[in-house]
Amino acid sequence: MILKLRYKLWVEKDGEKVFGDGPLDILHRVERAGSLRQAAAEINMSYSQAWNLMKDLEKRLGFNLLKRKVGGKKGGGSEITEEARELMMKFKMFRKRADQNLYSLYKKIFQGE
Repeated sequence: MILKLRYKLWVEKDGEKVFGDGPLDILHRVERAGSLRQAAAEINMSYSQAWNLMKDLEKRLGFNLLKRKVGGKKGGGSEITEEARELMMKFKMFRKRADQNLYSLYKKIFQGE
C-alpha cells in the first residue's frame, strides 16, 4: 500500500476563511492578465462569483486586494494592490515552509526515515 500526503492550508480571521490557494491563484491570474474577468474565465468561474469572492475577502481582511480600473478606450481592468502582493508573498513563503515541514514529518512517521 502506497500512502500519499495530502492537505489544504488557508488562513482564517474570526473563524472565516480569508486566504488560501484559490484566492492566491486568482490574484496571480489577475496580476498576469490585468483583468479579474479574464482570471475568472480561465478557471471557469463567473465574473460575478469572482467579484463577490474578492469583495468578501477584502471585507474580512480589512484592505483591498484589487485596484479596479473603469473602462475607457482600452477597457477596464484590475491590478493587485501592494497589500495583496505582500499577502501573496507571505502565504507562498508559509506554504513552502509548511510543505517542507509536513513532508519531513510524514516521512518520519509513515516511512520511518
